Amino acid sequence: MRKKNYLKKKQYLDIYLSLMALVFLSPFFLALMIAIKLDSPGPVFFKQKRVGIHKKHFYILKFRTMRTDTPKDMPTHLLKDPDQYITKVGKFLRKTSLDELPQIINILKGDMAIIGPRPALWNQYDLIEERDKYGANDILPGLTGWAQIHGRDELEIPEKAKLDGYYVENLSFGLDVKCFFGTILSVLRSDGVVEGGTGEMKRRGKK
Repeated sequence: MRKKNYLKKKQYLDIYLSLMALVFLSPFFLALMIAIKLDSPGPVFFKQKRVGIHKKHFYILKFRTMRTDTPKDMPTHLLKDPDQYITKVGKFLRKTSLDELPQIINILKGDMAIIGPRPALWNQYDLIEERDKYGANDILPGLTGWAQIHGRDELEIPEKAKLDGYYVENLSFGLDVKCFFGTILSVLRSDGVVEGGTGEMKRRGKK
């Protein structure tokens, strides 16, 4: 019951904070949109089908970082040579995670939360199945989360799902604060950003 009450309050807080962020960041959004348009032909935003709460699908929004001829509905780590598809501005956006900012709109719509498991692609069946073991598909996915600050792209799928399960099990305001500030540190250090490979941490011999 306590967790359920917190989730309700958390959603109201998320909507309020995301609305404030959208207003505050609007000039920055405009600057990034202009940079994307000048860098390569195509739309400013990129929409992709993702898995939301209770495995319902929704379309996530990102700033477009790849060319329009990139294979659709394929995780970046499954592309043979992802670098060939990433634009110049896109490389900067992905390294700094600024490509994720439009998901503020998804939060306002109620598709996502600020903190939660990152939404899986609709066809990442292995990750979706692993998350079912921990109840991680039964809360709103997040802009960032516990797994994001503990390896991100470097994590193997079972480990990522286990970290998402830890978040669900220990859901609290304190844990959300840790995730929020941990994300800022991770972004500043570009931790866990690996183009072309999920599970890179294990392959490099990290524990």
